Amino acid sequence: MRLGFTNFPPRFGRGLPKGKRQSFEPRSTTTISRPSVAPVRAGKLYMHVYEQPISREEVVSFLRHVLREVSGKLTIIWDGLPAHRGQAVKEFLREGASRRLHLERLPGYAPDLNPDEGVWNYLKNVEMKNLCCQGLDHLKTELRKAKERLRHKTQIIKSFFREVGLV
Repeated sequence: MRLGFTNFPPRFGRGLPKGKRQSFEPRSTTTISRPSVAPVRAGKLYMHVYEQPISREEVVSFLRHVLREVSGKLTIIWDGLPAHRGQAVKEFLREGASRRLHLERLPGYAPDLNPDEGVWNYLKNVEMKNLCCQGLDHLKTELRKAKERLRHKTQIIKSFFREVGLV
């Protein structure tokens, strides 16, 4: 099944001189996996990172992107972010997306059921471990590079689903 979710990763910016620290909490919409078992084994990762809270329109834009990239029916699993339940998403589903998309919502605050927690944990503690960024632009660049490195590690991506019992 195709899984998508939105999450708030840990803060970055430690290591900057006192008074110069920047806190950056990117919001992301991430999609991994797929309806049949074979594609789950492929361990694909689709991720968009936003600096500001995600709007309903950005959620729909991401869903459109995933539908273009992946054929077949998809199950999207996400948290209770208001943008996920917004009118724009409901209209998008009514316009025909519901033929391919099935939405499942995680229970309130359930990080132990969210594979996205594994994604952010891995990015923070492995790919970006001990990273001291000079500023927000440097952090964005390093996060993009870390995502690209993770994208090629299919076994690790699949492990995030095994950890929460989805595979």
